Amino acid sequence: MIILRLKPQEDLKKGIINISKQEKIKSGIIICMVGSLNSATLRMANGIIKTFKGPFEIVSAEGTISADGVHIHISISDAKGRVFGGHLSNGCIINTTAEISILKSDKALKRVFDPETGYKELIIDD
Repeated sequence: MIILRLKPQEDLKKGIINISKQEKIKSGIIICMVGSLNSATLRMANGIIKTFKGPFEIVSAEGTISADGVHIHISISDAKGRVFGGHLSNGCIINTTAEISILKSDKALKRVFDPETGYKELIIDD
């Protein structure tokens, strides 16, 4: 398991991608994430990208890491306790910290473009 901390003003998604490269994670699962964001850019279920101005608490996040990319969903809460969630996109800027736990997987995970969905989808090689 890899446990790490990203620091203020880092982009959360770019930071996770950089760590996965540094740690040579070919297949991994994000099992825990806590911290805070100044702003969040999320892709909604309908494909629309929205940017939210914070500050926010990261209340949950999970996803997969492969050599072909990451797929992470995140939930954040604002100062009034309202929760927003969606697909993690570039532009989620860390406020104070992001503490992330990644479990390496023995399964070979890949992301391959699926013409039916229009997105890179998970393929698991045994």
